[in-house]
Amino acid sequence: SATSSATIVTVNTLPTVTITASGATTFCIGGSVTLIASSGLSYLWSNGATSQSITVNSGGSYSVAVANAGSCSATSSATVVSVNPLPIASISSASTFLCGSGATVSLTATGGTSYQWSNNGVPIVGATASTYSANTIGTYTATATSSFGCIASATGSIMLTQMATPI
Repeated sequence: SATSSATIVTVNTLPTVTITASGATTFCIGGSVTLIASSGLSYLWSNGATSQSITVNSGGSYSVAVANAGSCSATSSATVVSVNPLPIASISSASTFLCGSGATVSLTATGGTSYQWSNNGVPIVGATASTYSANTIGTYTATATSSFGCIASATGSIMLTQMATPI
């Protein structure tokens, strides 16, 4: 009988692949998050990127395959990114004129769950309801906040002017 020479078998371990987010994975339109894969030799993200990290600004499910030095690869669990819409804010008013001393004009904002009114760019303290009773001239704007915390200014602002009192 004869003995063969020994054959060495090396078993390379699979990489442990995780994704770490640099911030919140749920944000408003206009935001982004950087997703970072655990260390490896090469990377292939579900969106086709081949770097260790990607910055995403659109919603979706992101995973990454990572190969190590032993040419073994593994794929991460998916990380879900959610992008919430901005509110569509608008302002309306029955009139844009203040008629006489002590007159008021009711302004109404829609599109959000909470509001902040301002006049000529200056926030009005305590003016956080959907309606505001304006009693001075100026350009009024309502900033709407959605239930997701997303913020948008009204699509139009109301400019109130003083109506001349007839003689």
